[in-house]
Amino acid sequence: MPTQAAPGMGQRALGVVPGLALTVAIAAAAFGLRQVPGVALFSPMILAILIGIAFHNLVGTPARAKAGVVFSLRRVLRLAIILLGLQLTAAQVAEVGAAGITIIVATLVATFAFTVRLGRAMGVEPKLAELIAAGTSICGASAVIATNTVTRAPDEDVAYAVACVTVFGSIAMFAYPLLPALLGLDAHAYGLWAGASIHEIAQVVAASFQGGQSAGEFGTVAKLSRVMLLAPVVLSLGFMATRRAAKLGQDHAAAKAPVPWFVLGFIALVGINSVVSIPAEARSVIVMATTFMLSVALAAMGLETDIRKLRAKGLRPLLLGLAAFIFIAGFSLTLIKLVG
Repeated sequence: MPTQAAPGMGQRALGVVPGLALTVAIAAAAFGLRQVPGVALFSPMILAILIGIAFHNLVGTPARAKAGVVFSLRRVLRLAIILLGLQLTAAQVAEVGAAGITIIVATLVATFAFTVRLGRAMGVEPKLAELIAAGTSICGASAVIATNTVTRAPDEDVAYAVACVTVFGSIAMFAYPLLPALLGLDAHAYGLWAGASIHEIAQVVAASFQGGQSAGEFGTVAKLSRVMLLAPVVLSLGFMATRRAAKLGQDHAAAKAPVPWFVLGFIALVGINSVVSIPAEARSVIVMATTFMLSVALAAMGLETDIRKLRAKGLRPLLLGLAAFIFIAGFSLTLIKLVG
């Protein structure tokens, strides 16, 4: 019997190769494009999903690539999220302080709840509203695709949510550096504001360092502390989805977990990174590899996204993303002023 099973496994592995090669090539192209002046402002993840969407809608994704695209969306994505844990330590969280962590947690919870409820009032599809809420309140595109492991929204919803957080995170990246003097923010307060409210890690780094070295370093640490909250949020959404399925009387398979067990791997690596000193060179390689794998996953997302379906969703989700962006910026700034 084992000798009969092996060829089947080998065939499945070979079936993954064309699609995986395609997503890797798109991710590599995204990294290459960042060498073009001006394009480096965008993360390779964003460029990867854009290239993937363009390829799918202009050329067409080959049928034989399907298995590899799905592999990239699931396996590669989960491994990348686990590896994100090696970018965080408990010591970094301690640097933010109790007041800073309180502001970050309160902002995340309030923004997520506000976005989901406003989305319901605006008539935005609940799963899409949840993805926009996660991307805005936690860490941009990474949070969108991690949250979708339990939300299970259509690929077009994921692409739309990624577009929303990219647009408004980019606006914040350019607008925030103009505001510290006007708002009376010192370097510490400005860094905390940027870290607590701007969407992507790269956007936070770009915006916060415009306020000086101190603001940049604190903003980066505050943002990484916020990223750490990705684990409890995704786990909570998984348990909520399971309970909803059970209440609706769905069959056992549907009601049984979308519990994202890979998030436990993320938490474990945060713990390891907190007690084991990883050399700077190795850390740099890990960060690059993680970003590349996330780009591969987003390339796969783009390869399954139909622009016609995106257009059909209209402007309401985009307006929801704008409202969420304004809310997180205003709410976090208010808390910083009150505490500060």
